[in-house]
Amino acid sequence: MATLRRLREVPRHLLVCEKSNFGHDKSRHRYLVETHYYNYRVSFLIPECGILSKELKDLVMEFGPYYFVKDLPLYELITHEFINSFVTKGSCYALTYNTNIDEDNTVALLPNGKLILSLDKDTYEETGLQGRPSQYSGRKTMRFIVSIDLMDLSSNLDSKKYKRVSWAFKEKKPLKFDFLLAWHQTGAEGSMMSYFSGYGIQEHQPNIALSTTRDLRCPVLRSGLLEGEPEAACSAHELFDWLGAVFGHADLNNEPYNFVSTYCCPQPSAVVAQASLGTITGFILPEQICVLLEQLCRYFDEPKLAPWVTLSVQGFADSPVSWRESEHGFQKGGEHLYNFVIFNNRDYWLQMAVGANDGCPP
Repeated sequence: MATLRRLREVPRHLLVCEKSNFGHDKSRHRYLVETHYYNYRVSFLIPECGILSKELKDLVMEFGPYYFVKDLPLYELITHEFINSFVTKGSCYALTYNTNIDEDNTVALLPNGKLILSLDKDTYEETGLQGRPSQYSGRKTMRFIVSIDLMDLSSNLDSKKYKRVSWAFKEKKPLKFDFLLAWHQTGAEGSMMSYFSGYGIQEHQPNIALSTTRDLRCPVLRSGLLEGEPEAACSAHELFDWLGAVFGHADLNNEPYNFVSTYCCPQPSAVVAQASLGTITGFILPEQICVLLEQLCRYFDEPKLAPWVTLSVQGFADSPVSWRESEHGFQKGGEHLYNFVIFNNRDYWLQMAVGANDGCPP
């Protein structure tokens, strides 16, 4: 009976779907991209395309850079010099690396200047800072969330609040982490490489993988019909599964002798002669994804055989937040991701998925 009970305890997953048009005044596409801060993989699929346009290929190859800093004291992120050099002069992102959200202390610096700490009970008590219990702690609170507004903090360096936070990170409980860092700025001067040179900072470029798939069987999608609507052909869950199989280069033929994959394309479907796939992996900023999304929309400025293209974005499983400042958890699944299906009339479907320890996407 215990075995049967465990089999029934399938982790809860939540998939939210909406449709709109990129030209609509109330379209939320840009807001939802810009507030999904920590992205490690971006994938796109363009049916009936054998060679990417120069504009699209150049854009993909220009993603980056981002930086890795080992054993960086958390105190360095609250200094007036850092805030004035990066936080106030662009969008600055930082995320602890190789930390597990359900086991370790994790930290994220949001582009709005909020520093979010997810701390275990002992560390939280040792810092002496004010926070709130994690909403995923269970009956016994073992994790706390601390939010520090760096903009407010740096406005008065002589305030009791700044002195308390500074003392907590520098003397009371000095914390060090490996960090991923990135900075999006327009016309601002400054360099993260030189600023953190004393900590052995490393510059990285995202990993780019471009390929062409022949004779790909694709589901038939119609822009006006989403899951649950009359005559809707392919459900959102089916589309998600299919895209995962395509980007994972799984065998989709459902041959009886294939013991690795018996998966096949949702019906109705059609075979396209060729399709372009692209995957970008690294520490990828929302600002870069917004530009790529717009470029994919412009793909249909000239007539194309393809009726739609897709853009899929996956977030870091161990990020303290998913969208905006919404707390993110792991437990049985740490996914938080979204997918655009972009149609040739500028209609789009937006699908947002989260795992067991997350609230509903915005």
